[in-house]
Amino acid sequence: MSDEPTTGRAVPTPNTQRIPFGFTSPSGNRVRIHAGNAVLGFSALRGAAKVQWLMTSGASHTAERLWARSVRRLLRVNLEISGADNIKTDTQYIVMPLHEGFMDVPMLLHLPLDLRFTVRQELFAEPALSSYLKATGQIAVPDEPSVSSLRAMYQGIGDAIGAGASVVVFPQGSILGIEVAFQYGAARLAKHFGLSVLPVAIAGTHTVWEFPYSQTVRLDRSVKMTVFEPIPAGNITTTSFREAERSIKRSALKSGAPARRFVPERDGWWDSYDFEIDPDFPELLERVQARRSSSSHQ
Repeated sequence: MSDEPTTGRAVPTPNTQRIPFGFTSPSGNRVRIHAGNAVLGFSALRGAAKVQWLMTSGASHTAERLWARSVRRLLRVNLEISGADNIKTDTQYIVMPLHEGFMDVPMLLHLPLDLRFTVRQELFAEPALSSYLKATGQIAVPDEPSVSSLRAMYQGIGDAIGAGASVVVFPQGSILGIEVAFQYGAARLAKHFGLSVLPVAIAGTHTVWEFPYSQTVRLDRSVKMTVFEPIPAGNITTTSFREAERSIKRSALKSGAPARRFVPERDGWWDSYDFEIDPDFPELLERVQARRSSSSHQ
């Protein structure tokens, strides 16, 4: 892997019209709809999720999949999935995908699995998301881990698994870019619960909606998703985990859909944010380390 010049944030063609909280497409057509409710459809899904019979009958997963397909059709996303035959639909997994942004969620919901997601605790405080996240049993990842908060997270994951769901853990814990290193938490969870890790490469979702860097939603974009062979819990080591990370990132970079790249001069350095740069991107790693070293001496 290399630190070659990257696409980073999607740049519209000269004919593209950019509309805050709206849609854009290369042809210039536009639909003025508030992104928070209409684009992602959270308000409709929230309402459905609050209905008790949806939760008790298992229909909430069906509702989410219908919502995900509606989002894809509405935004005219060209989604290509390869390796789906690596999924056994009667098996549960710790799903380990790359993370580019909020649009990862509706794309991952196209996989033939009932999914619940681990979500940063801070998002449970967002008015547009809180009711949906709680009603559908998504799992809070504590911003400041403590014994009680970690116990609650493990309990939430156990409850999801007990209900027959697979659990999505974004190992980068960040949407900065592909250069951010994986954290080992997904592997620990897989070992603890005795589930296989299902590695998934995903690229191109940031070109649809790159929030918080941009509030513009774009039409007619391509997203590529590749599902790799599961890694049984008993075969997970630091070496196999690292090999999986490299395979996922190589696949995303070669997919033909642009992977999101971290460019600090454009995106900010995120000095107070906890992340590490993958050593396979040595130029960026050196720059981030130099930045942190300089900041620590000020």
